[in-house]
Amino acid sequence: MTTKETRALLTKEDLTKQFKDCGLKQGQTVMVHASLSKLGFVIGGAETFIRALLEIVGAEGTLMMPSQTWKNLDPSTGVHWEEPAEWWPAIREHWPAYDKEVTPAIGMGVVAEMLRKWPGAKRSDHPARSVAAVGKHAAYLTQDHDLCNIFGEGSPLDKLYQLQGHVLLVGVGYDKNTSLHLAETRADFPGKKFSEESSAMMVNGKREWVTYRTQAVDDEDFVRLGQLYDNEKKVKLHKVGNADVRFLEQRPLVDWATAWMERNRV
Repeated sequence: MTTKETRALLTKEDLTKQFKDCGLKQGQTVMVHASLSKLGFVIGGAETFIRALLEIVGAEGTLMMPSQTWKNLDPSTGVHWEEPAEWWPAIREHWPAYDKEVTPAIGMGVVAEMLRKWPGAKRSDHPARSVAAVGKHAAYLTQDHDLCNIFGEGSPLDKLYQLQGHVLLVGVGYDKNTSLHLAETRADFPGKKFSEESSAMMVNGKREWVTYRTQAVDDEDFVRLGQLYDNEKKVKLHKVGNADVRFLEQRPLVDWATAWMERNRV
């Protein structure tokens, strides 16, 4: 018995053409969120995907992706939900200090993990919420990632905003759109909260468990917000292989989302 193959078969040339059809072009700075498997079968996998995008944006362009290491947070926040509470003190004492050259991205997908190790890649210093970037603006986007100001003014996301960058969602929805956290930091709404987080870091050459205060973020309304934005702005839903793809200007999205949160969040 044979089954009909429904996955798209994609070469680098296929990806290059189809992403150009979405609006990607030379010189752009792009925050990428991608589920590689949603595309179909990409010959060469994550490597081919990244090569295609780098070829499109060229020497004047930049790719950025989240390379977060959120397991490097206090177990009491739920990041080690599968481990017994009596192990938490040992985890706090022995979890490895963040090393941007070594510490793998967690749950960000194979493309993000490959990008952070790409030749010439830069990665920010935040021990739990880092980003990685390759290209012209990689150093600028990733430097000085403040410990307490993860997504706000001066953060990598804010720098993308200043560069009038773009957001590429490949096979994922607005719930994965990190740029909406920038809107959260800008929006003024009554329920805004701050919390203390802790991570293992190197401080003056020594591993320390460092506690820092930062804005508590909430993505529960991101999907609803995204649906409204799609409808109001008539956002085009593209297809690359089998994947639904959105290619968005980040600045108008963040400005719109900031105003929406101020009207709708309590």
